Amino acid sequence: MSGQRPGSSGRDAEWWRDDASYSNPYTDPYQEQPQAPQYQGHQPQSAPHQAVPAQGGRAEARRAQQAQQARQAEAQQAGGAPAGQGGRAAARAAAKGRGGVPGRSGAPGGKKRNRKKIVAWVATGALALVVASGGALYLKLNGNISTFDKDGLSSDRPDAAAPDANGNTPINVLLIGSDSRAGGNADLGGGEDGGARSDTTILLHVYADRKHAVGVSFPRDAMVPRPKCKLPNGKWTKEETSIMFNSAFSVGETDAGNPACTQNTVEKITGLRVDHTIVVNFQGFAAITSAIGGVNVCLPNPIYENDLNPKLPRKGKQIFPKGEQTVSGQKALDYVRLRHGVGDGSDIGRMKRQQAFLSALIKDVKGKGMDATTLLPLADAATKSLIVDEGLGSAAKLMSFALSMKNIDLHNIQFITAPWRFDGSRVALVHPDVEALWQALKTGKTLDGQDANAAGAAASPAPAPAETAAPTAAAPPAAVKGAGIKVAVYNGTTTAGLTTGAVTALKASKFTVGTVGNASTQTHATTVVQYGPGQKASAQTVAELFPGATLESSTKAGINLVLGKDYAAANGATTPATAAVPTAIPSSIAEAARPADTAACDDVSYGPNS
Repeated sequence: MSGQRPGSSGRDAEWWRDDASYSNPYTDPYQEQPQAPQYQGHQPQSAPHQAVPAQGGRAEARRAQQAQQARQAEAQQAGGAPAGQGGRAAARAAAKGRGGVPGRSGAPGGKKRNRKKIVAWVATGALALVVASGGALYLKLNGNISTFDKDGLSSDRPDAAAPDANGNTPINVLLIGSDSRAGGNADLGGGEDGGARSDTTILLHVYADRKHAVGVSFPRDAMVPRPKCKLPNGKWTKEETSIMFNSAFSVGETDAGNPACTQNTVEKITGLRVDHTIVVNFQGFAAITSAIGGVNVCLPNPIYENDLNPKLPRKGKQIFPKGEQTVSGQKALDYVRLRHGVGDGSDIGRMKRQQAFLSALIKDVKGKGMDATTLLPLADAATKSLIVDEGLGSAAKLMSFALSMKNIDLHNIQFITAPWRFDGSRVALVHPDVEALWQALKTGKTLDGQDANAAGAAASPAPAPAETAAPTAAAPPAAVKGAGIKVAVYNGTTTAGLTTGAVTALKASKFTVGTVGNASTQTHATTVVQYGPGQKASAQTVAELFPGATLESSTKAGINLVLGKDYAAANGATTPATAAVPTAIPSSIAEAARPADTAACDDVSYGPNS
């Protein structure tokens, strides 16, 4: 069923339709239809002028059944039935299928038995209808779902998570909101650009205890490393060391986007294996919000037409009032995509509103009941516009995943943004804070310090740890002053977490740290400081912090610190297992989290106008 849409088979086309848009009226196949005139052939001469009924069909079968019932009634009469209690009258009644006059048939209590039969048949028919409808809906949902090819996933993926003491494993699901304008999406989202970009990307981590979950938003403008990705023509791109996060979904420039490339990028950034990926476009999102009956949201100020479309020369009419309101369909989509007219107009504020919206949506669904009655209509609405990995390519698997979150309390479903900072017109992820977050998820630690593995799930919450620096390299010489010098830091080895100590050392000497990630090759034996035209003196200052580092000129502007195996050895990190990794989540991350039970109007914007 992969990728098949309803109606793609000529035999079953439009089988799911239940509206009244067809020109031909519905015909009951079990209702006797008028017989067409038939050729009678040679007839017996004993009745030359008598009309002969059509032979065969349901009418004749019923007449034969009635005759048999009459013969049975006569046989009972011959066996000694009392006068007035049967006989030919009973036979005639049986032949008519009525059982005689109500209350006077040969079988005492016949009326009661008939009523029981009617109730039984009605109940059986109703049950059959429910089962048939459920099966038809599942088939319909399966036909709606499209999948993407797993051949586009990286060959170098993180290991799958190990099960806990009870045999349960955590689940990582990547949620991607696509801004594709293909099909009817253009009417909902506006714009004329082709291809697709990721409007929203959230990694949902469901802990092994199935009592905690964290959704981590990735800023679309964050500069990150991107691994090789497969193009539609079968070729693979080059690995990039610093590129905008949402560019991964655009690789190949197709209307469906490239979910495999985004999954590869998230696995590269986090070191977490993504178990499933779900892509929802504008139409799917609008349909979900309508199916649930709307979602309660809030805005700190009214929003006007030119806030949704800044190209408009006038303010326009009001689209959203200030305060709480219920939105669905187009208005729900406008709410989560709204960027201007509230806060500082950045994508950071928009992510906060998206997290608030998802919190409210989860609250509504759980309030209505996490069961098939609630989930199936949502799935019916969503699957028309879903693209998923092959592991979620059926209605049953999607339902199973949704139900796995049934017992998570709203307060334990939390949303955060990956630790970030502004870097010019773009966004950079903050190190080592992000490493601390990924490590916590890997080890089953919740944001407030609980152990969500089976052995420690019942333990009381530990106090939020104080923000402490991760293990670092030796303290820099006091004479090194890096104020005004910007440095990008890259790991030129296969040792995980190697950049953490280098970044801390640079910041301690007042250097400005730019992009942090993996180098294009991980075979550097020695540490190198690369510098562009006119930046040799600054590069020498950087090299003073890293004894043994060599200088390397480049035609590209900027200073790059590429850490080699010598740095790894000097800092006691000779293998990935011994690499310095933060062991506690900074308190700032936990404090910024949004539980799903947060009030609708709290923390829905960012900046001075919030």
